Amino acid sequence: MSASDTHISCTSLSFSWPDGTEVLSGFDLAVGPGRTGLIGLNGCGKSTLLRLIAGELPPLEGEIRTRGELGYLPQTVTLDTALRVDQALGIADRRAAIDAVEAGDVREELFAVIGDDWDVEQRARATLDGLGLGHIGLDSTAGEMSGGECVLLRLAALLLARPGVLLLDEPTNNLDTVARGRLYDAVDAWSGALLVVSHDRELLERVDRIADLRDGSVTWYGGNLSAYEEALAVEQEAAQRTVRAAESDVQRQKRELAEAHMKLARRRRYGQKMWDTKREPKVVMGQRKRSAQESAGKHRILHTERLAEARERLGEAELAVREDEEIRIELPTTRVHPGTGVILLRDPVPPYGPPLRGELTVRGPERIALTGRNGAGKTALLRTIAGELAPLSGEATTLLPTGFLPQRLDTLDDALSVTENVKRSAPGLTDNGVRARLARFLFKGGAADHPAGTLSGGERFRATLAMLLLADPAPRLLLLDEPTNSLDLASVRRLTEALDAYEGALIVASHDVPFLESIGVTRWLRLDGELRDTTAEEVRAGR
Repeated sequence: MSASDTHISCTSLSFSWPDGTEVLSGFDLAVGPGRTGLIGLNGCGKSTLLRLIAGELPPLEGEIRTRGELGYLPQTVTLDTALRVDQALGIADRRAAIDAVEAGDVREELFAVIGDDWDVEQRARATLDGLGLGHIGLDSTAGEMSGGECVLLRLAALLLARPGVLLLDEPTNNLDTVARGRLYDAVDAWSGALLVVSHDRELLERVDRIADLRDGSVTWYGGNLSAYEEALAVEQEAAQRTVRAAESDVQRQKRELAEAHMKLARRRRYGQKMWDTKREPKVVMGQRKRSAQESAGKHRILHTERLAEARERLGEAELAVREDEEIRIELPTTRVHPGTGVILLRDPVPPYGPPLRGELTVRGPERIALTGRNGAGKTALLRTIAGELAPLSGEATTLLPTGFLPQRLDTLDDALSVTENVKRSAPGLTDNGVRARLARFLFKGGAADHPAGTLSGGERFRATLAMLLLADPAPRLLLLDEPTNSLDLASVRRLTEALDAYEGALIVASHDVPFLESIGVTRWLRLDGELRDTTAEEVRAGR
């Protein structure tokens, strides 16, 4: 990429946290125009990199350059509840100046504030409307808005400022389906340079290229997420072939070395026999022996070097293969037979959130997607079904052992190891039994002894999932609240693998339609004051 095409440039960038944990070392990156999706495993440094580029963190070494103004939407958006919308948009001063001029004030400093932005209020309203916030007045406050609306308001401020470079960190995490659609439209319309960190498949299908951050460096792939996955599959298949060829070469070199040793041993025995029988003059035999020893030494060195080179090639080939292991578990004790009663709801009124009108009956191993806009009461409903909240009125009856995975993974005791946490939920299992089961959740050997407080985001999720699914009694109804939020693509895939093995009833509250489709949802419900059946197509359309 030429310098004239570069919008973001990182050269020899290094960064470590105060405790000495290294995130990046000698890191280089050049991002050009268009939409770039930055992906990678949880904890690899994606969000840290965006914060470095945005100037929120200072690098220990290296240089960062951006062309033009830069806009940054962090993963967590917090706004002062008293902040007015026009203040959040950064137009309050110009709006006040325009109002003063229109009221007859002609002070020169007012015109300096306005500049050429006489239509700033109209542009602001158009931007808000484009993001689905047209119902919110410029004098409204952030305290009157939902969390998802605050994210879109922050995005509106960035779009209104028209920066040349836009950084987005997991922008769809707290957005409902309708809000996600608005953000997708904004991404499609973006004409500058965009660098977005995300695990949202629908968003990543809209990018022009994928930057895969792994082991402290970036590998580039042209096209969207689907193109990346196809290219990676071809690449990994070739890498596996190279490993198999290298393994064969190592075995061949071992055989040749062993054969060389056998030949040399036979020659030594023959030479010793000749020496013992004195069939040739001693001088000739001595010379022959020295020559044989020199030849043997050369052959030994040659074959040893060839074996070492073959092993080195094998090591290099293995580095190119990604060890993205799969969760493979069997959970027969979670089985729910068709017709078995699971849940009965009649007009439940949770302690918080809107009341629910109507009735819901769940029978057998149904896989239900619970959808609805932010604030519709999905979390309150799940907590009520789980028994964490008692309804103020109405009925909420759960007939089977239930497991609940909340949005916040706070069910683990950080001071205990992964093994000890699982034993809390399954006290009847032996230590070896727990370890054997944890290995299927990819906690092998010493990894099962790590304190929960030291786990990465993806590891913490797997540990929480193991604690939930290995509980005694086994959960035959599983409730998941936005389970893919903040998970990398590999962790989402592992969650899907675990749910493939689950044989009970399942209710998942999520705005991630591709994920819901991947786990084989059999029934789609929308919560909007009442529960009604819907379809994936209607959910995508926000209906």
